[in-house]
Amino acid sequence: MEQSVTPDTSPQYVVGLMCGTSADGIEAVVVEISGGDGLKARLVAHRSRAFQPDLRKCILHACLHGTVAEICELNFLLGEHFARAALAVIRGAGLKPAQISVIGSHGQTVHHLPRARHASTLQIGEPAVIAERTGITTVADFRVRDMAAGGQGAPLVPYADWALYTDPVRPRVLQNIGGIGNLTFLPARASLEQVMAFDTGPGNMVIDAVVARLSDGRLGYDRNGAWAAKGHVSEKLLKLMLAHPYLRRRPPKTTGREEFGEMFVAKVLAGARRLRLSDEDVVATVTAFTAATIAQACERFVWPKLTVAERAQTQLVVGGGGAKNRTLLRMLAERVAPAGLLTQEDLGWSSSAKEAVAFAIMAYETMRGRPSNVPSATGARRAVMLGKIVPGGRWNFATKNAENT
Repeated sequence: MEQSVTPDTSPQYVVGLMCGTSADGIEAVVVEISGGDGLKARLVAHRSRAFQPDLRKCILHACLHGTVAEICELNFLLGEHFARAALAVIRGAGLKPAQISVIGSHGQTVHHLPRARHASTLQIGEPAVIAERTGITTVADFRVRDMAAGGQGAPLVPYADWALYTDPVRPRVLQNIGGIGNLTFLPARASLEQVMAFDTGPGNMVIDAVVARLSDGRLGYDRNGAWAAKGHVSEKLLKLMLAHPYLRRRPPKTTGREEFGEMFVAKVLAGARRLRLSDEDVVATVTAFTAATIAQACERFVWPKLTVAERAQTQLVVGGGGAKNRTLLRMLAERVAPAGLLTQEDLGWSSSAKEAVAFAIMAYETMRGRPSNVPSATGARRAVMLGKIVPGGRWNFATKNAENT
């Protein structure tokens, strides 16, 4: 039987750290969390720390072409960056490290292979460095336990989505648009067993890569969707992109750079050249691709679970960096109507902070001895506690309680 680590349900300050598949920087939050089954969370502080272009280039190279030596060193380098991000957001909250109960760090995904002969995943950003620099107990490497239990290790955000966003009256679809897009479907008054979640396909990953290629590296992303807004969608190219077999695969499912990375982008750009598309049309089309993958995921897997009246009541709530792309939001709103489109800000949260908040919640639950994966989303055989605990300051094993100094 798994034992509780910190049974105290009084309010605690928890740091969440997140770096997504776009590898553009770290989102750091301080969250005040309290409660047991009726978990409550309040965002206290949020800081974004962008990576320098050379570091981002190094990370993206490591994801598909890195040597063992490069990844080994990058693991510790990113640990230093995560530690600095944690200390900065703690200062921004007006707190001291000793007031923080635990840090939850997702790390940086280097490779994710849920369908390999030996299913596996690798996130780096050494948590021992984070714990040593901050003196705060750190929970990290969340995905591997779910995979050990037969799951795909993703998506993991649905637990926090269920805890924070379940509505007593209307269904909600929580759509995160980071490097990869992931969806959480919450029926009205949903129990955890009713939650459905999966990766919808690429979020910003293909858009960012195309923008970087077309701008000769001058741009890392399409700010506010301005470039896409100038172009026209090529239905021929869009149809070719939508033929990717991942999009028809039934949940639970997860994807990453391995399926929608360099090789996929190269094929898209080759198709665009054959069709003689302008740069603006190419960016518009890959933006429409992200919107279409989300809309098709709803059409295939979510809307059939709802009545016509329920669908009209459904709120699709967008978070992640893609929520800042106005052209993408416009395209998505057109495709999911009559469901209403909102952003995290409309519900009082931050689009950029959403995933970091989720990993703060998962760390909190782990320290309380509670599972936080959602087997119906990941395909795991059972609910399990997630993450590996690296003690900070003082660790009292007699009481199984971390005390930070």
